[in-house]
Amino acid sequence: MINTLFAFLPSVYWDDVWEATLETMYMMGVSLVFTAIIGIPLGILLYLTAKGNQWENPLVYSVTGAIVNIFRSIPFVILIILLMPYVRAIIGTGIGPSAALPALIVGAAPFYARMVEIGLREIPRGVIEAAKAMGASTFTIIYKVLLPESRPALISGLTVTGIALIGYTAMAGVVGAGGLGYMAFRDGFQRNNPDVTLVATIAILILVQLFQMIGDLIVKKIDKR
Repeated sequence: MINTLFAFLPSVYWDDVWEATLETMYMMGVSLVFTAIIGIPLGILLYLTAKGNQWENPLVYSVTGAIVNIFRSIPFVILIILLMPYVRAIIGTGIGPSAALPALIVGAAPFYARMVEIGLREIPRGVIEAAKAMGASTFTIIYKVLLPESRPALISGLTVTGIALIGYTAMAGVVGAGGLGYMAFRDGFQRNNPDVTLVATIAILILVQLFQMIGDLIVKKIDKR
């Protein structure tokens, strides 16, 4: 059966597939960590400065929201092109997995920040008011109420963001970022090897399904509702 499979995929080199998969996982994993580091504080700021909340400030909320919306609205391929000169100046090259990280982070962090804000809004107001009545400071409310109560939503949002990042890495491959997208474009499309494109696509789908399953399991374990 394996020999038959190889016969239908004559242009596929499995070592290259594995290397491209690792590159995709590297880009997604690193960018997801930094997306969480940036997106969670940004989402908390949006929530706290919104009308009726502890740090209510229409100006800060409007400016922060506008910045988030602008970066969310830029198509990812265009974002890569916009950032490429700065990436070259910083790391010396505009191609490769590491060169794609700034665009991946800038593209995903605002998206996740909005999901964090939405998750925090789902927390019952009574829980927050009870903490305030007990004399809890804003920072205590953040660490003892907001973050613990919104954990399922935060993990669920991070799962969705991670899946989006896998798609972003595939688009980044078109401009030389490496990974499965680059493999599908260079070795598959440009060299007229549809079997390579097929295998790269299947590998991306497998990564998406695995990541979704892991995220769902974590949410199910921590969600006490």
